[in-house]
Amino acid sequence: MNGFAMKVLAAATLALVGFGASAQGMPLSSAPSNSVLIRNATVHTAGAQGSLQNADVLISDGVVRQVGSGLVAPAGAQVVDAQNRPLTPTLFGGITEIGLEEVSGERSTVDVTLGLGAETKQMTVRPEFDVTLAYNPASTLVPVTRIEGIGWTVLGAGTGSGGSIIGGQGGVVRLDGSLDPVGERVLFVDLGGRAAGLSGNSRAAQWMILDQLIDEVRGRIGADANAALLTPAGRRTLATYLDDGGRVMVGVHRASDIRQLLRWAERHDVRIAIAGGAEAWKVASELAAADVPVFVDPLGNLPGDFDQIGATMENAARLDAAGVEVSFSQSGDASHNARKVRQLAGNAVAAGLPWAAGLAGLTTVPAEALGVGDRIGRIAPGLRADLVLWSGDPLEVNSVATQVWMNGQPIQMRSRQTELRDRYLRPRVPAENGGLPLAYPAVDARK
Repeated sequence: MNGFAMKVLAAATLALVGFGASAQGMPLSSAPSNSVLIRNATVHTAGAQGSLQNADVLISDGVVRQVGSGLVAPAGAQVVDAQNRPLTPTLFGGITEIGLEEVSGERSTVDVTLGLGAETKQMTVRPEFDVTLAYNPASTLVPVTRIEGIGWTVLGAGTGSGGSIIGGQGGVVRLDGSLDPVGERVLFVDLGGRAAGLSGNSRAAQWMILDQLIDEVRGRIGADANAALLTPAGRRTLATYLDDGGRVMVGVHRASDIRQLLRWAERHDVRIAIAGGAEAWKVASELAAADVPVFVDPLGNLPGDFDQIGATMENAARLDAAGVEVSFSQSGDASHNARKVRQLAGNAVAAGLPWAAGLAGLTTVPAEALGVGDRIGRIAPGLRADLVLWSGDPLEVNSVATQVWMNGQPIQMRSRQTELRDRYLRPRVPAENGGLPLAYPAVDARK
């Protein structure tokens, strides 16, 4: 093998090994000190302290210790001068499949739905299905999302052919490289026209199915009955979401369906949240009275189907004005484009939502709704030091995250995308001088 061929082989090996290590593993950089003082920031605490000008945040052992002005750095602490730039908690990425979906067109890399009855045309109801067990913290989507200031997401369980309107369970994951979810599991349910194919092409049948599942859990339908739909594990799982138990996230749009959902939830003492809710503004007062948070897509402005005839970009603003807790989640490819959730919040603000409510929709509202508000979602003493320093207003698309901290550690602001950018921007070395095509990482031609 000649020298040039050996260089090509070495470069190809580096391309495979180097990209795998830098883009998927080793997500957090080491810090020389256990304490960090971020000084002179505009601190948007997303909590009781509101927004503080010229404020400091002291971090140690991965936790926020103090928030205020004139804080003193402990001996050996790292000191970061924020130069009055905005500092926020890391933001919520919405309901996504990050770590569950790598390449959407390659089925072997997607693990978000269960279709045990797909070949038999039978509906299979398995609420015990838990997608968090397939979460891959080394996914290339994690650093791509994290360097944009998104520090956590809730993994959604999907519904599809061979499954049922009960998608299964998901949960909150922090994008810090850890494997396990935090907080309680969330049960995902789809209702309305888009889920009618999973209920005999009948919207009305969805309530019949849900009521039967409740009867099975309550023992009014025996486990050995011919019509029983739940396994023993399924009954135990579903029972945890009754009697004001865990959160049930319901994908639904039409106002009349939301009214039926509110009645059903009250009748069975189920703690629900709504995902989508294109027509939720029509029943805003009822949602507020029932204390039901809504995860909206503020870009929804056109009737994509007959369930969304009343879609409007003022949805979030109208809900907030009525006293509904509003958060955000994208429709479409939310996993590969999780960073765009900031744009959603910014558009909601442009359509009338107060700025503070826009930030809350990316921080405190989802954290409280998903049961992790005692750990993340605010900048406050005792909470996890997951923070973002921004170049400007975090709800403006022309602002960028200049530094992200997870567990009080500064992350490497790199991802597969930044590495590809840098690779193709570097000067090209002619082949006669030992250069390789830009698809390969740079190698020292003298070796």
